[in-house]
Amino acid sequence: MRTALQLAAVAVVTLAVWLWGFDGAQMLERWAAEGQRAAQSGMAQGLRALRANEPGALLTLMAVCFGYGFFHAVGPGHGKILIAGYGVAERVALTRLSVLAVLSSLAQAGTAIVVVYAGVWLLGLGREEMVGAAEDWFAPFSYAAICGIGACLAVRGASRLWSNWRAQKPDHHHHHNDHHHHHSYDDGVCSTCGHAHAPTPEQVQNVHSLSDALVLIGAIAIRPCTGALFLLILSVSMGIQLAGILGTFAMGLGTASVTLAAAIGAVTLREGALARFANGPNTARIAGMIETGAGLIIAILAAQFLIRAL
Repeated sequence: MRTALQLAAVAVVTLAVWLWGFDGAQMLERWAAEGQRAAQSGMAQGLRALRANEPGALLTLMAVCFGYGFFHAVGPGHGKILIAGYGVAERVALTRLSVLAVLSSLAQAGTAIVVVYAGVWLLGLGREEMVGAAEDWFAPFSYAAICGIGACLAVRGASRLWSNWRAQKPDHHHHHNDHHHHHSYDDGVCSTCGHAHAPTPEQVQNVHSLSDALVLIGAIAIRPCTGALFLLILSVSMGIQLAGILGTFAMGLGTASVTLAAAIGAVTLREGALARFANGPNTARIAGMIETGAGLIIAILAAQFLIRAL
C-alpha cells in the first residue's frame, strides 16, 4: 500500500511538472477555452430546441451543460487550486474532501442562480451588467478569500512547526502539582500525571473541520460561473427558467468532476509523501512543512488572480 501511494505521488508530481514546466498549462488552457466556446454555442442551440419541444432536447442540454462545466474547471481557476491545496496542506479523509469538492461546485451554481434572479427581478439588470458584476466584484472577493485561506494554512503549519520544535527540545519540561514530569505527545496525555495538557492534532483537526469546510465552500461559491449566468439569463428570456436552473446544476456537476480529480490527486500526493515517514520522529515536522508550503502556494496563486482582476 505504501509503495502504491508513493508511485501515485510520483505520477501527480510528474503531471505538475508537465503543466508548469513544459507549457502543459497553456495547452490545457487553450483546449479548455475552445471547449467552452463550443459548449456555450451548444447551450444556446439546446435551449432553442427545448423551446421548440424537440425530443431529447432536455437531455442533450444537460449533457452540454455538464461538458461546459468540465471545460470551465479544466481551465485556469481558483476552485480546484483551493481544493487541491487544502488536500495537500491538511490530512483530510478523501471522502470528506470529495464531498467538499462536489458541494463547492454545486454552491457556485446556486450563487449563479441567486445572482441572476436577484438581478433580473429586483434590479432589472441585463446579461452584460451581471457578467460585469461577477468579474468586477465577485471574482476579486473570491480571490481575496482564497488568498486569506492560504495565508491561514501557512500560519497554521508554521505554528505546528514551532510547537513541534519546542516539544522536541531536550530540556522541555514543566512543573505540575510540584512534581517534574515529561509529556507523551502521542495521545495528548502526560505519561507521568495522566492529565491531558493540550488537544491532540486529531482533536484540533476536528475542531477546524466544520469551519474549514464552510470557508472553503464559501470562498469558491462567491464567484458565479459566467457560463451559468449566460445560460440562466437566456433561459429566462425564453421563458424556460426550469431548464436553465437544471442546466446550471448540471454545469456544477461537470465542474465537480474536475475538482474531484484534484481532490484525489492532492490526497494521494500527501499520503504518498507521508508514507515514507509514517510513525517516524520527523512525521509531524514534515506535515507542518507541507501545510506551510501548500498554504503559501495557495496564497501566492490567489494573489496573482486578485491582481489580474483588479
